[in-house]
This record gives sequence, structure tokens and C-alpha cells, in this order.
Amino acid sequence: MTFQRYFKEAALRPTRVLIATLLAFAIVVASPSQAQEEITLNLKGADISALINTVSEVTGRNFIVDPRVRAQVTVVSRRPMEADELYRVFLSILQVHGFSAIDEGEITKIIPDVNAKQMGAPIGGGEGDEVVTQVITVENVPVAQLVPILRPLVPQQGHLAAYPPTNALIISDRAANISRMTQLVRRIDRASDDEVEVVRLEHASAGELARMIASLQQQQQQGLGDGARAPARIVADERSNSLLISGDQASRTRIRALIAHLDTPLEDTGDTRVIYLRYARAADLAPVIAGVSENLPEAQQQGGEGTTRRRSEVNIQADEATNALVITAPPNVQRSLESIIRQLDVRRAQILVEAAIAEISGNHNRELGIETGAFDSQNDLPAFASFFSAHGGGTRSAINVGQGGQITPGNIGSGMSMVLGDISSRYRFGAFIRALAEDSQTNILSTPSIVTLDNQEAEIRVAQNVPFVTGSYTGVGTDDITNPFQTVQREDVGVILKIKPQINEGDAVLMDIEQEVSDVAARGELGIETNKRSIQTSILVEDGQLIALGGLIDDFVTEREQRVPLLGDIPVLGNLFRSRVSETRKRNLMLFLQPTIIRDINDANRFSQRKYNFMRAEQLGQRERGIFMQPKENAPVLPPFGEPVLPAPFE
Repeated sequence: MTFQRYFKEAALRPTRVLIATLLAFAIVVASPSQAQEEITLNLKGADISALINTVSEVTGRNFIVDPRVRAQVTVVSRRPMEADELYRVFLSILQVHGFSAIDEGEITKIIPDVNAKQMGAPIGGGEGDEVVTQVITVENVPVAQLVPILRPLVPQQGHLAAYPPTNALIISDRAANISRMTQLVRRIDRASDDEVEVVRLEHASAGELARMIASLQQQQQQGLGDGARAPARIVADERSNSLLISGDQASRTRIRALIAHLDTPLEDTGDTRVIYLRYARAADLAPVIAGVSENLPEAQQQGGEGTTRRRSEVNIQADEATNALVITAPPNVQRSLESIIRQLDVRRAQILVEAAIAEISGNHNRELGIETGAFDSQNDLPAFASFFSAHGGGTRSAINVGQGGQITPGNIGSGMSMVLGDISSRYRFGAFIRALAEDSQTNILSTPSIVTLDNQEAEIRVAQNVPFVTGSYTGVGTDDITNPFQTVQREDVGVILKIKPQINEGDAVLMDIEQEVSDVAARGELGIETNKRSIQTSILVEDGQLIALGGLIDDFVTEREQRVPLLGDIPVLGNLFRSRVSETRKRNLMLFLQPTIIRDINDANRFSQRKYNFMRAEQLGQRERGIFMQPKENAPVLPPFGEPVLPAPFE
């Protein structure tokens, strides 16, 4: 290789004279026979673009240089290099200065490292400082666990990601670094000696033994600290009375030895044990377990007389004070009963039932009538009269004159009434005109709510205890003294809600419902009259669903007319002998219900907080309105939700 070409190029391009001169002194030819094959690089502070031009001419590669590729290069070499080795040195120089060479067919792009992983680096292959992308498949270890280990080994401009569906790692970096990480992954990716063993117990209880060993391992782990090996995992299978052990060989061997020492028969054939219940009532569960124990195969191992003797050895008693079951039975029977108890002694969900009874009714009454009459002022005998029952004898009451000559209104009643009369010495004549319009609107909304356990009947009763006369008696005593008395039966009148919910598969709730809404209407001749609306049904509803239980919509119209025959049929004048009453009643009654399943303390707090905050807001509003002639602070207010509800003593 000669220098004439460099000087000739420098002469044609004066701006590069200095760079060409430095390269001319830096490149020394090893021997005349090898001028086209081997060169020695010695550069100090040379521009990287000149080095790229030199490598392009020596290796025959075509380079596209990013405008951001700028640097001063220093290379010290003491021996000649071939073209391939020169290119590898060139890649190392680029890596040192933060650049990468990306091969794309006949063109090589020289770009900053930060863009290398996005510029189509080849997949697989490569060597040295070439930027490549490699997919490493892992067989035994989850790739998510390898990412935190390998990420510190990947430079900032590189890329490392895990793809869990195929359990593979995707790495974009220099080929040499990827090769190093591939070897590291292969050493880590080895099948562990963790296996699952099943140890069947003969005498001990699988559940109790699993809890005992787990507690022992937890204490040992705390004593050894975070650097200790993970303990073996133990799971109890109550059905087969077996233990499932998972872990390394040493841990499994140690646990098997411990189980062998504990799984030994008791000295006596029978034993007494106390089982404390967590959720169920001992008094309710004892009869169920006693009935189950009679049919257990373990309790009938012997035939004939032996069967009777074995059954008599099983004794189950409930201690309500400690909510515990005392079981006296052989060990194998105890294990079977304990398994049944644990399945029955579970936390039951609760159900919040909110009901709404909405009733809107309206009455419209209209009354118009004229009554006339002539009365004897001395003996109060009517000489002529037209009375109508709709007015209750208003003319007689209004016109009748008592002693002293005063007109007494009597039972004229409500509405606009007008009395016209002529008073003479003997007879009094009068006309009674009555007009009345009556409208009434009723809007009633009752929203009872109650919380109960699953499959537990509950009742809420907000009512007034009203006496009803059921009979009376008048008797004569020995002293001819009359002793009358009445028999009274008291009943609740108000809002009564009875429910018994049962949670089915999923979130469906089956409920037996009895709902009653009653109130005192009036006091009649035979006693108290009440209005009663009730419904009794069974429904299946989803959690949180609002359902209409039933309702009533009625429209009642009544029109009555009373008149004097013949006289009431006379046009126009017939109105003086006629009375009309019209009545319209409309009522809309609907019953709604919404159950909500409460499975944990968070659900319970959320619903309780809603009700609690509502009542507290009502109390705060009343305090703001104030109390007549009392300071506002005297109005009681609940504390914020979460604080103690009861005040401190002597506060």
C-alpha cells in the first residue's frame, strides 16, 4: 500500500491536508509484498471520519455515517493487521466512543449507540463488538426471575426484556456481551431437585401435623435470617389424611424423619379431645356431629357385638361457655369427625336487605245539597221537611230552636253552610244549603333495612302496640253488684319485615320474605280500624339487584244523589230538593327490595359508613338550625366514622 494516493487526494481537497498528513505518518507498511493485506495503525487525535475512510478503502465496505458521529481517535498498535482484524479493531474503537456499526446488506450504518437497537440489528450470529439481537429460550427457570439478575450486565443503550408466554429472553447488545450472558443463563437454567412427595399418615392428623411443622419451620427461618434457604412447603389433604411435601431433597428427608417420629399410635384405644369452634355454635353443631359419628365406617370396624361396643365409645358434648366440642372417640374416628367439623365451621357471609314501601294516594270529595223544613217551635214537630242522609240532618240541627229562642248550630258539620229561615209565633221555616269540597294527598315512604347471617331468619319491627277489644262481660256478684269487664288483645301496628336469606351458587340469593305495613285508620263503633298491607313470598334475586315484590294500583269513584220524588225532577227548581255527593280515591302502593352480600369487613364498613354518615349529616343539620332557647352544642351529634361512638366516662 503506497501514500501517493493520499497526497494526491490531499492536493485535490486542500481542507483535508492536515488529516491526510497525520494518517500518512501513522500507517506503516509491514513489507512490500504485503502492502495490500496488512497495515499497522498508530493514531493520535485523528478525526474519526478519516479513520472511517481508511477502513472503507482497506476493507471495501460502504459506510453511511450519522452526522452525530464525531470524535478524536487515538490508536496504538505494534504489529500489522489484516483487513478482517482491522475491521474488528474499528468496531472496538466505535464502541469506546459510543458508536455502533449496523450491517444492512452492502451498506454499514455508523450511528450512536442509543439508536443501535432500533436500526435493524441482525438477529443472532455476529461476533466481537457487533450489535446484534439474540433470543434466548429458557427451559426450567421463569424468565421473570432472570431479568433482575441480568439487567445490571446490559449497558444503558442495550435492551433486555422477558417474554413469559414462550419463557424467552430478548437481548439487544454487543455480540460479545450477549455470548457472555448466554453462557450465564445456561448455567442458571438447570432443573432443580424439588419434587412433591405424598406421605400417608396412619395415626396422626394431617391438618394438625402440617400446622405444627409449618410453625416450626417459620421459627427456624426467623432465626436464620433472610439468607437462609427457602423451607419446604407442606399441604395437608384431610380427605386421605396425607401430607404433600415439596422442596429440595435435604428438606424433604428431614421432614419425613420428623413425621415418622410423630406418626405413632396412642397408648390407649380411646382419647378425649377439645375442638374450639371459630364461627359455628357448639350447641347447634353437636347434634349434627353426633348423628354423623353413628354412620362413620371407622366406628363400625367390628361386627356383631363389637359394633355396639364401638358406637358406645363415641361421645360428643358441647361446651357453650367456651364454644367448644368435647369429643371422646378412637383416634381414627376423631380424625374423621375433625375433618367434618372444619368443613362446617366456616365463616358465613352476611346479607344486607334494604326494603322500600312507597305509597301515594289522593282523595277528592265534592258535596252540594239543599234541605228544607218547617218545625213547630213548641213541640219541635216538623210540619214539612226534606232531609238527606248525606248531610246528617243538618237542617233539623240548624233550624231547631231551643228554650229561650236561640238558634243552635248543632251538628252542622264542615264546609260552607247557609241557613235561611222565617221565625213566626208558632212555626219556623228554614232552608239549609251545604257546599263542601275536600282534597287530601298522602305520600308515605318507609325504608326498613336489616343485616343477617346466611340462612338465618331475622326480623325488624317498628310498630305501635295497639289494644283491640275482643270481648266484654257483665256479671252480677253475690252482693248484686255488677262487675263489667272487657278482654283486650294487643297487636303491633307499623312496619314489620321478616326475612330468611340463603346464598346459592354464585351471587344468587334465595329469600323467604314476610313484609307488613299497617296503621290505625279510625275508631269505629266496634273498635279500632286499621289499614294493613302485607306480602309473603319467596324470591331468587342476584346480589345488588333491585326487585319489585308487589304493588297495588286502584282507582275508586263514587257518586251519590238524593232527592225528593217529583219535586227533585223539576228543572232548575228541583235543585232545592236535591243533594249530590261525589268521591274519587286513587292509591299507588309499591314494595321494593334489594339484597347485598357482605363477605368481608370491607363490605361491612362500606355499607355501615353510608348509613352512619347519613344519620350524622341529619344531626349536624339539626344542630345548625339550632334549638329554641338552647345553645347549639346541646344537640347530640355522632362522632366521625371510625372514632369511638360511646363518650368517655363522666365526659
